[in-house]
Amino acid sequence: MKTKIKKIYESSAFWMIVSLLMSLTIWVYVSSVEGDEYTKTFKGVAIEYTGEDYLRDTKNLVITDLYEGSVEVDVVGPRRIVAGLDASMLSAKIDVSKLSRAAYTSQQYSVIFPEGTDTSNLRVTSKTPETINFLVTQLTSKSVQVRGSFDGSIAKDYTARTPVFEPATITVSGPEANLKDIEYAWVSFGKEDVDSTYEVETGYTLMGADGMPAKTAGLSVSTDTVIATLPILMLKEVQLGVNLVDGGGATAENTKVTIEPASISLAGDSKLLSGLNKINLATIDLTEFASSFSETYPISIDNTLENTTGATEAKVTVEIIGLETKTFKVTNIDYANLPEGFEATIGTESLEVKLRGNPESLAQIKDENIRAVADLTDMGGSTGTYMPRVRIYVDGFTDVGAIGHYDIAVDIQRTGA
Repeated sequence: MKTKIKKIYESSAFWMIVSLLMSLTIWVYVSSVEGDEYTKTFKGVAIEYTGEDYLRDTKNLVITDLYEGSVEVDVVGPRRIVAGLDASMLSAKIDVSKLSRAAYTSQQYSVIFPEGTDTSNLRVTSKTPETINFLVTQLTSKSVQVRGSFDGSIAKDYTARTPVFEPATITVSGPEANLKDIEYAWVSFGKEDVDSTYEVETGYTLMGADGMPAKTAGLSVSTDTVIATLPILMLKEVQLGVNLVDGGGATAENTKVTIEPASISLAGDSKLLSGLNKINLATIDLTEFASSFSETYPISIDNTLENTTGATEAKVTVEIIGLETKTFKVTNIDYANLPEGFEATIGTESLEVKLRGNPESLAQIKDENIRAVADLTDMGGSTGTYMPRVRIYVDGFTDVGAIGHYDIAVDIQRTGA
């Protein structure tokens, strides 16, 4: 008997039968356990809205006042499927694309399981809440101005204009109730020691009338960024001056020029300002006055520059220093450069001429040292009596000259007329 039993134990057929029976037993056990219907409660299932773009683009409607919580659902199904799920893998889906009018609505949702889940034997037996409430409202738009500030620093000897933003306005779209409190878009940008025009692409914040950031839920904007530009100008103090034309015994060495203001501050492109060191207000002929001259002139600058001082005109005073004047009677009157074929007769017998120079030279001058000569070059073929201007010569004295203008009478006729 023992021998027969031993042969059975050592038989491969016996162990194959045992293995088959054990596998069948395990399969029956597992099938009975995992195949049992199992109920599981999923809390915190997120709500998902779909079809919002379609609703906006085709019906000009948007949804607002959304339920901000989550839902709780009970799911019944095979243990092997249900037990492997958690709330983060499920979603409560609401398709809003079929809504057609603005109204407060309550919508049911569908529980969506992970892709690939066998849902043929799954049932949702409970939903809390059963429906989701929200508002469907008409979509409107509002254009708001872009404003902002530069929060950096400007380098020495430079100045900045007001920041410029592109685009200058932003279109905000959404429910009218959400738009009413938005007043403008605020941009804040900066950089340290800016010495050239600074430009940066940056975001912005929609602001309310109270100067606080506005709520932007349910809103869309025409652009998410703007180009902020800070125009930078070179700042330079430029002297004011005049051109002096020597004459009447006076030069720049014996004149005193006073200009009020003496300089102005200009802002502009560095390429233009770097080579500008003086602004000439006028050209002043020293023969036009005896001892002093005063006049107010406009300050003219390139239209691309800015006068940050604000002064638009300057008062110029010129004083003659160390020279005196003396009047002489001139009888030596002549003409020059009379065109060929003409003859001239001088009708002026004498001129009262005022000379200016240092006292020592003036004391030595005699009437016969002075000549008045009219240049008739420009008379051309004219005939008749004219009053040409004469030039005064003081022979032997280079540091003395006439002040003012002098004319003589000349009768011009053709030769033999």
